[in-house]
Amino acid sequence: MARAARGPEGRATRGTTGTNRLRRIDRWIAHLPPLRQAADPLVVDLGYGANGVTTLELEARLRRVRDDVEVLGLEIDADRVARATAQLEATRRGETAFAPDARASFARGGFEVPVDGGRRPAVIRAFNVLRQYDEQDVPSAWQRMTGRLAPGGVLVEGTCDEIGRVCSWIDVSDAGDPTRLTISLRLTDLERPSVVAERLPKALIHRNVPGERVHGLLSALDREWDRASPLAPFGPTQRWMAAVTALRDRGVPVIGGRSRWRLGELTVPWDVVRPA
Repeated sequence: MARAARGPEGRATRGTTGTNRLRRIDRWIAHLPPLRQAADPLVVDLGYGANGVTTLELEARLRRVRDDVEVLGLEIDADRVARATAQLEATRRGETAFAPDARASFARGGFEVPVDGGRRPAVIRAFNVLRQYDEQDVPSAWQRMTGRLAPGGVLVEGTCDEIGRVCSWIDVSDAGDPTRLTISLRLTDLERPSVVAERLPKALIHRNVPGERVHGLLSALDREWDRASPLAPFGPTQRWMAAVTALRDRGVPVIGGRSRWRLGELTVPWDVVRPA
């Protein structure tokens, strides 16, 4: 595995990870055209954490739509790479729930995204990686990672709670430009959509204040959720879909349709939430 002379770029994360924590993001990546249409369906899982389970889960989910997908897990911490490699070896022996022929591997790496043979990933997932950085560091980190993407590739950068019920992420183009924000919530027992404020990506988490666009979006979504309360007896999914429909009808350019909304997702163009 080729590495930058100075070693992996960035800081090691806290390493928090867990089974099924990133299932919502995996589902999102599985539907993305940059993966489905890629000539070389290489996906990089950057900063996978204390062990390799979320990388192996990502490979298992993506192979359902691209059976030739390859997933490379990168971590700065050498001990984490050794631990994940041991998990992969156990998988090869049939000792885990993952397919023995999983097209996955692990190596050391950071924002420089080292990949052998000059290959460029179609997708980079960087989840819960930038939380420890300052907001001003985000654009340069995006540029460093997206500079390694294949043409037309995408960086999916975001954060979630410890069990993956509250998530948000930004799609960043191969030019380093954010294109859209998605929030994804477990609707069962949801009190208010603005719970996601605590799990916004670093580029937005400090912007949830009056006068900022993301604050306006979450406030409007809360209002529509409250207005849709008469639908609560029909279940949280119906209530959520009514709230998102109303938001769209009031002029918010919601991306996608009912099949995505049913999953507890809301996606909007970046300009809707762009920091003021």
